[in-house]
Amino acid sequence: MGIVERKEREKEEMRKLILEAAQKLFLETGFEKVSIRNIADAIEYSPATIYLYFKDKNELLYAIHNIGFQKMIEEFHPALSLADPFDRLVEMGRRYFRFAFENPELFDLMFIMNAPMDALACRDDIWDEGRSAFGLLVKCVQDCIDAGVFKYQDAEVAAIMIWSSVHGYTALFLRKRLDMFEESRRKELMEEAFDLFIKTIQKGL
Repeated sequence: MGIVERKEREKEEMRKLILEAAQKLFLETGFEKVSIRNIADAIEYSPATIYLYFKDKNELLYAIHNIGFQKMIEEFHPALSLADPFDRLVEMGRRYFRFAFENPELFDLMFIMNAPMDALACRDDIWDEGRSAFGLLVKCVQDCIDAGVFKYQDAEVAAIMIWSSVHGYTALFLRKRLDMFEESRRKELMEEAFDLFIKTIQKGL
């Protein structure tokens, strides 16, 4: 490996280290309470080192957000190859659950923590990755409309309704609001509720 390649690898490793520390602190302490110095202390470097990679903590949060959405879009990819649009929609919902269950801290930062949207509002390209992910859902819903599966004609409104419902189940589970049920029953309840939702929109949307 040459000097240039080694330096690029080291830069990427440092960037990853900074992002991992920032994500951990944002979730543990709250975005507003975390400073660049806190992040620097966590990785045992000076704040100046972090400023070589990110201009402020808003940019750090933006980078973590984008990583999360890129990862979620990758999770959706196998579903997008399904020919039947309704099958595609169902599989996207199941993969949304899977992404959340396998990446609960990242999901929390992307969708549940209060700070991100305020922090991201300083960006001209706010939430591009989020829009891309939602665009996949809108297209799938539009395909369902075109195929005659759904009678409702506004794909964006229908997509928001579908996303809100699936997200609601997911958030209840991750935020332990389903702990009133036996542990062995929780995921089963989620799956049955999702199946009921799918049957309902198939018959009535």
